[in-house]
Amino acid sequence: MRSHFKLVLSLLAGLLGFNAAAAGSPITTGTLLREMADLERLARWPDPVYRTVQFSSYDRRSTTPEAPGWFSNADGFGREPIPGFLKVLREPDNTRPGLYLVAEVSGPGAIVRGWSAGMGGVLRVYVDPAGEAAAGDQTGLIWEKAAYDFLARRSEHYVAAAGLSLEADDAFTQQDADYLPIPFARGLRVTWEGTLDQLHFYHLQVRRYPEGTRVQSFDPARDLKEFEADARAAVRSLTQPGPAQTGEVLPIIATLSPGTNWVWTVEGKGPAASRELKLKVRADHRDQALRGCLLRIAFDGAQRPQVEAPLGDFFGSGPGVNPYSSLPFDVEPDGTMICRWVMPWEKSVRVELVNWTDAPVAVEGAIRLSPWNWDARSLYFRAKWRADHDLLAGAAAMDLPYLVAIGQGVFAGCAAMIMNPSGVPTAGGNWWGEGDEKFLVDGELSPSTFGTGSEDYFNYSWSRCDLFDHPYCGQPLDSGPDTAGYVSNHRFQVLDAIPFERSFAGFLELWSHRRTPGLSYGRIAYHYARPGAVDDHRGLTPADLKIPALPKRKLEAAGGAAGARFFLPAQLQPQATAGTVHTAPFPLATQLEVLEWPAARGERLTLTLPVEKDGRAALHLVAVHRPEGAAVRVLLDGKRLELGNGAETVALRSAHTPRVLNVNFKPVGLKAGTAAMVIECVEPGPVGLDYLWVKYQ
Repeated sequence: MRSHFKLVLSLLAGLLGFNAAAAGSPITTGTLLREMADLERLARWPDPVYRTVQFSSYDRRSTTPEAPGWFSNADGFGREPIPGFLKVLREPDNTRPGLYLVAEVSGPGAIVRGWSAGMGGVLRVYVDPAGEAAAGDQTGLIWEKAAYDFLARRSEHYVAAAGLSLEADDAFTQQDADYLPIPFARGLRVTWEGTLDQLHFYHLQVRRYPEGTRVQSFDPARDLKEFEADARAAVRSLTQPGPAQTGEVLPIIATLSPGTNWVWTVEGKGPAASRELKLKVRADHRDQALRGCLLRIAFDGAQRPQVEAPLGDFFGSGPGVNPYSSLPFDVEPDGTMICRWVMPWEKSVRVELVNWTDAPVAVEGAIRLSPWNWDARSLYFRAKWRADHDLLAGAAAMDLPYLVAIGQGVFAGCAAMIMNPSGVPTAGGNWWGEGDEKFLVDGELSPSTFGTGSEDYFNYSWSRCDLFDHPYCGQPLDSGPDTAGYVSNHRFQVLDAIPFERSFAGFLELWSHRRTPGLSYGRIAYHYARPGAVDDHRGLTPADLKIPALPKRKLEAAGGAAGARFFLPAQLQPQATAGTVHTAPFPLATQLEVLEWPAARGERLTLTLPVEKDGRAALHLVAVHRPEGAAVRVLLDGKRLELGNGAETVALRSAHTPRVLNVNFKPVGLKAGTAAMVIECVEPGPVGLDYLWVKYQ
């Protein structure tokens, strides 16, 4: 009787869905807002189907992989050989700047993401424009202001203009990207009036719907008021995703000896879907266990599991536990890892853990299951990790594959896990991610998504080293200094997911500032696909599942540190008023060791700094930051040094895991000879010094 009742409900739900589709319910700002936090939608082939394309300032000399110019990289700094736009509408002259076509779409669609690292000038956005929007024609004009503000901050403007107080936090604006959807019924035209000599980096992602799709065009004066409830619900769901509220919770408890596996299966409960997978690892060496234990998930008896990744890296923040919160994943400080991707199957699921470390590992957690209506639109969740260790970065640009798949599916994002063994202390010189994303859909020879830099794809800019997390993107790990060491970036494509009918090929260039041997580049792609889809994943071996150790690095005066002089603190006659000063191993440090000082309040550590000549110079202290670190002030010949913001106190602290970071002081005048650098403890804790560097102005 219960099975018959479930069948009736399934048929009724399908019938209602069919009727809604047949009736052509319009796509509106409200429906798109509801999609922003709807992970279940990704597990079904979209209806109506759409195509996601990206307009960007990529270097127009790049056309196809085997043509000259494929790795050209003039994409928004100014003075590009070919302007990074669809068309030059008006050449600049002595009286006015040029006018350029950013995007043009005929037919129904929606803007689903904008991004910019800095774009001056005026952007004009026309929804359902009349013709080519000649001078003075205001038909459909919804924006005529600063370009950056539309691409990266439009939600703030439109919410304020509607007189709403959404307290949206980072639901829409995420780093340098903005996700407030802008639907249009008949077309889109975006122009930019500005100076090519100035910065003009941009991305504009657009959905294109089939002709005949009913879309209610965005109205700045109406939509956010009309769909206020949808906007508020999106904010809540994106910023406070929380646990799934329904379904049966089944425990997962596993103890794995070295070289053994553990299998957990569910049969006879399908069709069903995982709504939440929660795992926590216990081991003497947890970081090694998270990388060295393999997670495999196979749906409906698949011999090639749809999910294969190191247990920790599956959650997008490895290596190790690096806390962050997002829509599909949470990693908590105590090591609890939560996955909210919806993972449906028709008949069965098999979860396997393999311990390829040399020590015992315990895993505990739970999976939450609920019924699923399996039909011709249902898609399997897939996540495959891969790594290339010991790369020679900087010798030449290369396209690293994230996913190459044949079949029907939806690309939903990715994460990168980098070990960058650079000896340059600044991002200017040790940056690993200058390369562009290139996504080719359904046999394209020229990418419909062509980006302007890896950090641009991950929604930030200027190779920043700070940690951040948002609903769709984050950088939970950057061990430093700047972008050297271990780095993890992720971006999840939900509203801006990329459906593919026949094939998808996604690459990110590895383009390093300098020749850097020994770089490791791990990555994982998240996507959904119909049964029968194939991909280029070769399967993982124990050799893949290692955390490459950072080597001892030669300090390099390059990039932002060009002309710098370096000093190891142990060579600067360290003298402390109290506490034992000693050299201690530290695997994140450039020399794999630091000068350690257990600082007590009011105590001082003095270093004798050689000064080669008179002049004005900036001093930089590369120091360990950890949760229990000290807070200090630094004096040079009795004068307190100031940070860039004018502060004098330096908190050598990180939120969760240790980092080795630059402490950058304002330039000061130096006299040839020697100078006494005094580190004064303000709040007690350990002080770990990697090195100092001095750069004359």
